[in-house]
Amino acid sequence: MQVNNRFKKNLYFTQDHEWIDFQGSVAYTGICRFKLTGFKSVEEIKFYDAAGIKMKGEIIASIHYKEYQIEAHMPVDGKIIQINDHFLEGKYELLLSEPESIGWVALIIPFQPYERNGLLLPKEYSLNTKSKYAKS
Repeated sequence: MQVNNRFKKNLYFTQDHEWIDFQGSVAYTGICRFKLTGFKSVEEIKFYDAAGIKMKGEIIASIHYKEYQIEAHMPVDGKIIQINDHFLEGKYELLLSEPESIGWVALIIPFQPYERNGLLLPKEYSLNTKSKYAKS
């Protein structure tokens, strides 16, 4: 499955530099380019309970490069229904080249598909990326 590369009107961000693109009753989730700063490549992606119910903030996957590791979290409460097939095939470079489109991590069914509490609009996220939401 492939996410459209154009701007998504139902795209939201978390304070932990992850994104969610709501598409009706389902949503794609992934990691923002900003969170991947410093990663030259991806050596491994480990998925945790690749299918099933996850609550907001639970770890979906961990991404590894040398001794570094970042985690992809569930942005909302929901059920994982698919992991990006590219990553299961070892095509990790998509996470770095197109993290906010075909580099999505999981397809989920949000328990509350119209709930946006705690999520940031693209403008809010871009204005704050280098300020209060940026991690040192």
